[in-house]
Amino acid sequence: MTRHWIRAALVCALGLGATACERENRRYDDEPRKSVHPRLSDLQPGPTLITAASEEGVYDDNGWGTSEGKRLFSWMNCSGCHSNGGGGIGPALMDDQWIYGSEPENIFNTIVEGRPNGMPSFRDRLTTQQVWELVAYVRSLSGLTPKGARPGRDDHMSAKPAEQQTPHAKPKRTTPPPPPPPVP
Repeated sequence: MTRHWIRAALVCALGLGATACERENRRYDDEPRKSVHPRLSDLQPGPTLITAASEEGVYDDNGWGTSEGKRLFSWMNCSGCHSNGGGGIGPALMDDQWIYGSEPENIFNTIVEGRPNGMPSFRDRLTTQQVWELVAYVRSLSGLTPKGARPGRDDHMSAKPAEQQTPHAKPKRTTPPPPPPPVP
């Protein structure tokens, strides 16, 4: 009789455990919020306005979106300039130095609009959703996203630690590089 109750309890526990697990929501055709122009400086004309800076991106807490951003990072040849996030021709993405700001809206605008001195615009090459996925991956490289949403390291990429092992960071703002000298 005792075995019967133990078996019944185990079956109930397994049934409850299987139905209690919830999978992460994969937003395949999501149209996330549109980009806003972030403030790059505290200077502004007119009266002082108080604006709330967003500290979390659209896909920062979504492992699938961040993994899609990692795939897009490779497909769009971002490593050609950023060397898997470690910096090369373009700035490093794995440190706490951010020229144009580490807020999701700043990174979004950098990808869409481009930046002087080499960062091209990807406005007509990526959808809004793809840009937000890239934003999540770029933020994961420097530890600005939750650890559970960061993608795992590819085995062939031994140049950097896995994104899941990156410690949380507090980004610092640095000054933009000087413009190139005029061509005579």
